Amino acid sequence: MLRRILIGVLALGGCGTSTTARLHLPELRTVPHVDLARYVGTWYDIASFPQRFQRGCTGSTALYTMRGDGDVDVVNRWRRGSLAGKETSANGRARVTNPSTNAKLEVSFFRPFWGDYWIIDLGANYEYAVVGHPSRDYLWILGRARTMDGAVYDGILGRLRDQGYEVERLTRTLQPADGS
Repeated sequence: MLRRILIGVLALGGCGTSTTARLHLPELRTVPHVDLARYVGTWYDIASFPQRFQRGCTGSTALYTMRGDGDVDVVNRWRRGSLAGKETSANGRARVTNPSTNAKLEVSFFRPFWGDYWIIDLGANYEYAVVGHPSRDYLWILGRARTMDGAVYDGILGRLRDQGYEVERLTRTLQPADGS
């Protein structure tokens, strides 16, 4: 039953017009290169486009760990409803689809279904990352800390606008105060 529901959701998702197609935008640009050894570790969800599967999530994090086969294990954690809510997690796997840059990956939490995970902005010291999708309908701003400096965030928003993203759709993710 669950398999049929997932196939139906994926089929319906393919019927809609993506933001990229609707606005006649060029292909989404990724960063020139990602050093996966520097990219792995814990990331905090700073802001994202609202998605049904993230409704009510607070304190969201992603932990990426290199696997021996070159793929990346993914563990997403969040609290439901409030920062005091019950912690929930989901395990997934990511694989590089463009080894010349390592900036285009696919991620799966429900194999055999894979979704594009493109790194479209990245801090010089890997202090932040922006993950998008070629449709421009999915977007996450991630940071190594629970909070992000306003000037850094505004710079990211400017670069996202330059890529055709509708940044007014972004929703900030509630995170606990640093140090807690």
